[in-house]
Amino acid sequence: MRPVVLQAALRQRIAGSLLLAILAALASMSHGVAREASSFRAWAPTPPMGWDSWDSFATTINESQTRAQADYMAEHLKVFGWQYIIVDIQWYEPGAMGQTYRSGAVLTMDGHGRLMPAPNRFPSSADGSGFTTLARYVHAKGLKFGVHVMRGIPRQAVDNNLPIEGTTVRAREIADTTATCPWNADMYGVDMSKPGAQEYYNSVFALFASWGVDYVKVDDIARPYHRAEIEAVRQAIDRSGRPMVLSLSPGETPIDVAEHVSRHANLWRIGDDFWDTWPTLHEQFARLAQWSAHKDLGGWPDADMLPFGVLELGTRQTRFTPDEQYTVMTLWSIARSPLIHGGDMTQMDPFTLALLTNPEVLSVNQSSRDNRLLFDHDGFVAWMASVPDSTAKYLAVFNTRDQVDQTADRAIYRSEVVSRLRQGAPEQLDVDIRGASRLVLVIDGAGDGTSNDHGVWAEPTLIDSDGRPHRLTDQPWLRAAGGWGQVSTTKAPGGGAISVGGSPVPFGIAAQAESVVEYQVPVGTTRFRARIALDDAALKQQGGGSVRFLVFTAPPGGNLDRAGLPVPITFGNLGLPADIRVRDVWTREDLGTMHDTFAPIVNWHGARLFRLTPS
Repeated sequence: MRPVVLQAALRQRIAGSLLLAILAALASMSHGVAREASSFRAWAPTPPMGWDSWDSFATTINESQTRAQADYMAEHLKVFGWQYIIVDIQWYEPGAMGQTYRSGAVLTMDGHGRLMPAPNRFPSSADGSGFTTLARYVHAKGLKFGVHVMRGIPRQAVDNNLPIEGTTVRAREIADTTATCPWNADMYGVDMSKPGAQEYYNSVFALFASWGVDYVKVDDIARPYHRAEIEAVRQAIDRSGRPMVLSLSPGETPIDVAEHVSRHANLWRIGDDFWDTWPTLHEQFARLAQWSAHKDLGGWPDADMLPFGVLELGTRQTRFTPDEQYTVMTLWSIARSPLIHGGDMTQMDPFTLALLTNPEVLSVNQSSRDNRLLFDHDGFVAWMASVPDSTAKYLAVFNTRDQVDQTADRAIYRSEVVSRLRQGAPEQLDVDIRGASRLVLVIDGAGDGTSNDHGVWAEPTLIDSDGRPHRLTDQPWLRAAGGWGQVSTTKAPGGGAISVGGSPVPFGIAAQAESVVEYQVPVGTTRFRARIALDDAALKQQGGGSVRFLVFTAPPGGNLDRAGLPVPITFGNLGLPADIRVRDVWTREDLGTMHDTFAPIVNWHGARLFRLTPS
């Protein structure tokens, strides 16, 4: 199937490029811009496919690691359409450490306030040539090279009042010191009303162009939406004379700027950082459906990276189950989100490699048309798309239900919002769980968007029929997932010991919302008790956190004994004739001809992907 996929993609590139070339030829050119502004759409005619260093290396990526990732992609993934190698944040900080940002860190930059690779991490940059040598290495592999950059001008450049290249203006004259990033202290915003402001951005992207950069991920720019600086970046790229795909982060990009963002960027984030937890994945269904009408060739709503394989500095594997990984790939493909892998490719396992290299699935992402949500009802979701130059359709079917129903009104306990404003003494809960076979503990983010949502189940205890207490943490959980980092019985979400109300917690469960922890309940258990609170460390952070605690149970049997559920599909409701040949795209198996209806079994949190051809 691979030659067919590649030919289809080539046809799209040719058609898209031809149309945009005609538009560019008709448009007037101004200010010496090398190409008409709308031509950037031709640089990403299909959703970009690549690898980004954040999920696996955070701020610490170096040159040898980048080369190793490029080697792997060239050998194993390039033939399937994967092409971008992207160096994420802090490549200019010599002492970058893990997933944290150091306020006041000394950054590597040139005499015009432009960030440069740290030579101790990228030795080939020591001669002042920046990423030129590394980009050439990536290009020699038949791949493309990308970098991450924060919005604005380095505070260090402003402190030293460095000159802006090609002008008599200095950094302090263009810096907007009130437009700062809440989570990274490296930069000030740029006041685009000031002389020299556009010239600063022009100089940055001219430097990137001289290095051979093909893709730029600009962060702290889409939420809040910095319209003037987005326009400045667009103009700077167009002036640079080099095609550079533009990605905007983080999300949620406001839906009411859809027309503006699609005129300036190739891809833009629709949500915050996407990590490997079911609640985070579940949220993407609604976001992708909302944005489906706003994608076009060359402009792609971005559901963020694929956190598969080995993550977080090699400390762990993805928390997604295999079914959840199929759901991610199926949803991203049928919605035509960019596919940017985040795991360490040098430690790629066979399952992950197969997940990323199914040519029929990738064809859905790269070449399908008319992608749309069919229904989202009672935990069953379906999307549909057209197969180019064919009467066939793609159908993606999802089972988003939980085996233990976690609908909020089904909770046997639900706290009020616990926050910095109403922390007080930890709240004590004591609930009857007689007859339950599962206990599910959920911490949600209270829906208010605050950060540092670090919740603690302090001293969680099960009471047996004789009234004896048993530490819940003495038994293994069935599953545990937190919104950021890992659920832990020994450490607070931000690191260090778990502490509540100024006192250490002797035993507990600490997690960043959204989090879910599930246990098997021993026979004869009657009650569940715990104290609930924010972790003390969260109260000291900006925002302070706000969470809600929920407890769910399930009786024996029922959904717990079923692998999945049938999702009924009626062909007539899809505008299809009665007799349809059905092909399973993931397994690449023909399932035969179905008449009127079929009802595929879809695993919990799982997905199925089909090609439907009128018979």
